[in-house]
Amino acid sequence: MVFARARSYRFRPAVIRITGVDDVRLAAISRERLLALSLEEMQILRRFYEELGREPTDVELETFAQTWSEHCQHKTFRGEITFGARQINNLLKSTIMRVTEELNLPWVLSAFHDNSGVIEFDEHYGISFKVATHNHPSALEPYGGAATGIGGVIRDCLGTGLGAKPVMNTDVFCFGYPGTPYEELPPGVLHPRRVLKGVVSGVRDYGNRMGIPTANGAVLFDDGFLTNPLVFCGTIGLIPRDCLRKEVRAGQAIVLLGGRTGRDGIHGVTFASLELDQDSAAFSSGAVQIGNPIEEKKLRDLVLTARDRKLFSAITDCGGGGLSSAVGELAQGHGCEVWLEKVPLKYPGLTPAEIWVSEAQERMVVFVEPGQVESLLRLAKEHDVEATVIGRVTDSGQLVVKYRERVVADLPMDFLHHGWRSVKRTAVWNRPDVSEQYVPEYQNLNEITLKLLASPNIASKEWITRQYDHEVQAGTIVKPFCGEHSTGPSDAAVIMPVRNSARACVIACGICPRYGMIDPYWMAASAIDEALRNCIAAGGDIERTAILDNFCWGSPERPEQLGALVRAAEACYDIARGFRVPFISGKDSLYNEF
Repeated sequence: MVFARARSYRFRPAVIRITGVDDVRLAAISRERLLALSLEEMQILRRFYEELGREPTDVELETFAQTWSEHCQHKTFRGEITFGARQINNLLKSTIMRVTEELNLPWVLSAFHDNSGVIEFDEHYGISFKVATHNHPSALEPYGGAATGIGGVIRDCLGTGLGAKPVMNTDVFCFGYPGTPYEELPPGVLHPRRVLKGVVSGVRDYGNRMGIPTANGAVLFDDGFLTNPLVFCGTIGLIPRDCLRKEVRAGQAIVLLGGRTGRDGIHGVTFASLELDQDSAAFSSGAVQIGNPIEEKKLRDLVLTARDRKLFSAITDCGGGGLSSAVGELAQGHGCEVWLEKVPLKYPGLTPAEIWVSEAQERMVVFVEPGQVESLLRLAKEHDVEATVIGRVTDSGQLVVKYRERVVADLPMDFLHHGWRSVKRTAVWNRPDVSEQYVPEYQNLNEITLKLLASPNIASKEWITRQYDHEVQAGTIVKPFCGEHSTGPSDAAVIMPVRNSARACVIACGICPRYGMIDPYWMAASAIDEALRNCIAAGGDIERTAILDNFCWGSPERPEQLGALVRAAEACYDIARGFRVPFISGKDSLYNEF
């Protein structure tokens, strides 16, 4: 058998003309290049480059697309919303974050500031918690999408402060009914049974191989999830209280740790900011990342050891947007220079733009003092983890990206992170006409009862739960099943993250999607109430409980969808304020439509 040798990349300057073109062409550029930038945003870029007197490079356009994406900037939540006679400026700050600010509880150590929120565990440690979603990737490639979903949130934990040790995973899955006839599937949609098996296996294999227990979660089924399955993945971490703050200084080396960079995951962030359709699998399949839990296990061990030896002062993961987001966000207050030819590749042939925005997994970026670089590289070699200096922090206020001494991007940090404009949208909500279903008074309910018991929403989920290792690390106190024979489902999980400590941590969840068909306000309220009741039933103290919000919604460009989102967010404020439980982190995944 003859194997062709991959061609190396020969540098060719790539410039995209956007100055002097009309709006129709601007919109086409965004669409053709999968930038997911609105016409208004493209117009802002056109004016910016007309003032500079030049055209953007492909690397610069991709950088704006990642940094200004809905995924990274949460533009809908931070935008201006007209809701009837009311004007809402920044839905996130006026509801979710407002609760935390008003309560101002001293045991909240970090909220909405880092890769995950942190609350006090004891005088020495904090507990970090982050939940993220990987819906679009899991709809296209269930195993890989779900596996990299849990892998990404584990790295969010590692990227909190100077690194939190992952001590438990949790997940919530929403699928279409497994018995759906194939002829009822829309074109381009995978059968829910295939999605179910792939997602469950992906999270199982990644978490088990990482040596992290998965001890809490939920699984729901509904026809509404047929074309848009939801995959929530979360990780709880343990972090020393003196490791909560990052420090970035000019002159530091930018070091890339972990896996090599390939074409997998390119445009993952912008793909997540678009709706799915029957052509998504063919057009966006490269946006799904490829996971390697063994590589991440080695990376985790390296990061925690390097943290304890104080070999770096800032860290974040290469998640959405790849290096463009990781380096751009950490260095935004200073400036930086990055050398893309130094980035280790899985195979030759990648362009500078592909290297820059690839979301290849198992990678972290750390900022290191020059005198500590050799020690870090030596430690990485001992852990069998690749570590490469790919740039340096400057005080120029510019993001400068080079490839073999040629500048492929040169952007002011201030405009890159603050040049986008908040979106202006209209929201409406009308209470639906909901009437109670009529049940005949003398109907024989035996057959209906059996059908209900056979429903996947009521039937046992043990066949799923037993696939996850919930004993590893030997800290799980209340496991997924309890009772004399360990056959009854537990209300929540309880873990002991610090060995021989008298304290433990309770993790619970709540989700009530069908209530949203009546009123999204009470859907969100009931989800919070359910999570808190589960927590208390397992022995948790509501006076020391924090919560996370995770919104999976349709297109916010549809007024009725945005109105429902406003209702849900306002419920989050009212109910959390009433229970005096602060939000410490969250995530929104919009455009979950087909």
